[in-house]
This record gives sequence, structure tokens and C-alpha cells, in this order.
Amino acid sequence: MTDAAITGVGLVTPAGIGAGANWARVREGRSTAAVDPHLDGIPPHLSCRVPDFDGAALLGARRALHLDRVAQFALVAAGEAITDAGLTPSSWDGARVGVVLGTADGGIGTVEEQHLTLVRDGFKRLSPYLLPMQLPNMLAGQVAMEFGATGPNLVVSTACASGTTAIGVARDLLALDRCDIVLAGGSEAMITPLMVGGFARMGALSERTDEPEAASRPFDVDRDGFVIGEGAGVLVLERPEHARARGARVRSRVVGYGASADAHHATAPHPEGKGAEAALRAALADAGAGGADVDHVNAHGTSTRLNDRIEADVLGRVLVGHPSTTSTKGVTGHLLGAAGAIEAVYTTMAIESGTVPPTANLTTQDPRIDLSLVSEPTRAKVGLALSCSFGFGGQNAVLALAAP
Repeated sequence: MTDAAITGVGLVTPAGIGAGANWARVREGRSTAAVDPHLDGIPPHLSCRVPDFDGAALLGARRALHLDRVAQFALVAAGEAITDAGLTPSSWDGARVGVVLGTADGGIGTVEEQHLTLVRDGFKRLSPYLLPMQLPNMLAGQVAMEFGATGPNLVVSTACASGTTAIGVARDLLALDRCDIVLAGGSEAMITPLMVGGFARMGALSERTDEPEAASRPFDVDRDGFVIGEGAGVLVLERPEHARARGARVRSRVVGYGASADAHHATAPHPEGKGAEAALRAALADAGAGGADVDHVNAHGTSTRLNDRIEADVLGRVLVGHPSTTSTKGVTGHLLGAAGAIEAVYTTMAIESGTVPPTANLTTQDPRIDLSLVSEPTRAKVGLALSCSFGFGGQNAVLALAAP
């Protein structure tokens, strides 16, 4: 399979607006979790929100008015990625530019707001923009309209693996010569009373409300659930020959992709991690690499007791030599369908900078987890790295990223 060149990145996350601000916060290992007053009455009321996000200021008041928060995040991240790649949409061949984005739920914030309007005020008070604001496909559609990308355009939804799946699909489009450029990534805005209430009823969320900044603690012996986050990550992927022809800077390369299904349970991972292992081995095989070739892993690491342990067991079986491993969810919380794309950017920045970021709040590593977890920023040469994502429905996706 042909490699895909990553030539631009853009981020909107709880760690900041912009890739630079994100990397500084993630490298510092400082959590973004806080008590969320908008979730009063829904214990535990913790979240990781994007700080100081003003869609009207960033996109224009009229444009932002007709967009759900999930699309606003994606547009801002995509704009940064395009600029970072040195591309000018007004001069590109739009028919050769695709968009593949992932999301778990689309514009759920709009759905909840409009349902309240219907119940309280009646049908005639509903917004005529309800459907285009909430439909998941509009995430990619709005990006295409904003930047004149008229090539293949789609949204994928594989729960918390969505962003990673989107990058894998984008790479396939490039390899098949359907596109020269693909804007790939994910966006999520699910910090709403209904969604958080649903996760709470499942028992998936951390209840550490007395110490919110320490609530997201992947692989720690005292982890008790994840903290929900929001945001978007978009990467510019190009065919290598296209990037070379225009003299683009290549930040990293997508050299492998693996995907699988557990076919086991709606929410719980396979107890032996068989699906996750299949995806991991497939990504390595696609990259022409073995378990001893991996220098770094950005783990899915949600901070839930079962998922972290099973993922650790899988990594231990497949990888040789204990590569440096981290979960950046200790800083950002779990961004659900956007997580994989955002973590692919962090993995790219680890490759570029030669610095592995820490797993925030890793105070005491779970003794049942045999991984070389990084608890402080660590200098290391990263030639090949993995970014792992696993979602509800047993949907698994793994990327292999390499230095240019």
C-alpha cells in the first residue's frame, strides 16, 4: 500500500485552539478536566471543554449561527490544517480534493436544544436549520463548501474509532488515485445533558468530582472511568508525489492501517482483546513492520478499568521491547469520535519533536499493566509509532505513522 504524506495539521481541543497550544499543554501533562456547571443534576458533572471557543468570532456570526458546535470545531481545525500545509483552496483543483471526517453522533447539541423548543414552544418555533445542523454527513459537507473541495466527501462513524477510521479511508482514496489531497480527521461535541447522562448511567464516567483535574488517569491503579471531552482534529493527507511536486513539508507519513470488529458485545471489548489485536497486527503488516520495530505508542487509554487492562495485554502480546507508551487522554479527556484524529496529530508531533508526551495523572501504574508508560516528557527518537482507537460495537482501528 502506498504511504500517505501528512503535510498539515489543525486542532481544536480542551488543550487549546491550534496545534501549537495543544502540543505545549499535552507535553506539559496538565489535565483540562473541570466541574461543568452546565451538567448540574447529572452526576458526575465533569468535562473537558474547549476553552474560550467563539464560533462567531472565528467563522463569522452569520455562518456560525447555522452550524452546530461539531461543525464549527471541524471548520476551524480544517482551516488551520490547510494553512499549515501551505495550500490555497482558491487555486487548488477541487475535484481532486476529498474530505473524510469521523464523528460518533453529529450535531446532538442541536437535537437536544430543538427538542426542548418543540416541547416547550411548539412546532412552529423549530429552526428550519435543524436538519442540516444535526445530520452527521453535514460535517464533511460543510468543510467541502467552506474550502471548495468537490472530490469524494463522506463521514464515517465507528464510535470512538471514527477519527482513526477516517484517516485510514482517506489513505485508501489517495492510494486508489481518487484524490491528490484529502482533509481527514474527526469532530465531536457531545457534552450535553442527554449524552453525559447516558454515559453516567452506563457507569463509564469518572466520579472523582472532589479532584476533577485528577479524574482522567489512564492506566493508573486508581482509575475509575473517563472524562468526556469535545473538539476536532484535521490532517491534510497527500499522495507523496503530489506533496513532492509542490515542495511541501512532510510532517509524518501514514504507512499502515488496520481495522477489525470484535463481533462480541455492544459496549465491552472482547475479554481477550482479539479484535484489537487483529487491528494492531494488520497495521504493522500493512507498514511492513514487526512488533520490534515500534518506538512509541499513543494508546487508546480511556481511563476505564476494563479497557485499559485489555489494551495493555494486547500491546504486550504484539509489541517487543516495551516501546514508550502514553495516553494523552489524561490531558484532554476522551473526545470520542474525534479522539483518534487528534491523537494522530499528537503522534505526528512526537515523531517530529523527538519528545514523547506524558500520561497525565499516572501516579501509580496498575501492577497488572506491563507497559513502559511515560509519566514525564521524554526525549526519544521515534521512527515508527502506533496510534490506537477502539470503540463501542467492538470497532477497532490502528494507524502506523512514520518519520518523513
